Amino acid sequence: MSTKIRLQRHGKKGSPYFHIVVADSRAKRDGKYIERIGSYNPNVNPALIELDNDKALDWLDKGAQPSDTARAILSYRGVMYRKHLMRGVRKGALTEEQAQEKYEAWLSEKTQKIADKTTKIQSDVQSARTKALEAESAVKEERAKKIMAKQSALAGEAAAAEEGATDAPTAEGDAPAEATAEASADAPAEQAEAPSAETPAAQAEADKPAEEPKAEAEKPAEQATEEKPAEAPTAQAEAEKPAEEPKAEEGGSDEGKPKDA
Repeated sequence: MSTKIRLQRHGKKGSPYFHIVVADSRAKRDGKYIERIGSYNPNVNPALIELDNDKALDWLDKGAQPSDTARAILSYRGVMYRKHLMRGVRKGALTEEQAQEKYEAWLSEKTQKIADKTTKIQSDVQSARTKALEAESAVKEERAKKIMAKQSALAGEAAAAEEGATDAPTAEGDAPAEATAEASADAPAEQAEAPSAETPAAQAEADKPAEEPKAEAEKPAEQATEEKPAEAPTAQAEAEKPAEEPKAEEGGSDEGKPKDA
């Protein structure tokens, strides 16, 4: 039967990790496998690879065919390069010591590259975190400045309102004094203006009684003039009445006298 070196998926959705297994090519991807030789976790940077190089090389020598992803992992860990060196040893191009030296030199260089990459990634992450913290601090400082400016503005408005409230009673207290002073200042002027305004009326009132006595004085005179003609006939009647009476008396006296006389 043909065997394959491939990845078997595990983990949850969005965060998978894989087992590196040797399985029958007819088996399902996540089905039964012959042997597990390592694991692969792509969720970290750099990816975490655990691999038994000797077992992987043994299965490659037995004819197991790696999948594309498994071949990349084996090449990354130096298994494919070691297989190439061992082929040269079998052909007589290299001795085992030379092949081992070359493999160890390549492995140390690869390990150093991985270490440098890991350090660079960590430094990049740290610098990014530092920049994020600085940006956050700048935002916080800007926000604090805005809050302080707003609070100072509110404090200024409150102080202005308090000053206005304290000045209002003083202004109200000064207003009656000013009103009293203005009233006292205007009172003499009004009093001075009042006599001048009342002078014609006073004169009219002063003249009015003077006219009334005249009218009253004229009324008795008119009444006297009117009564005089009325009294004159009475006086005349009275004057005439005694005159008539003596005549009557004279007539009577004549009548009383004896006709013989």
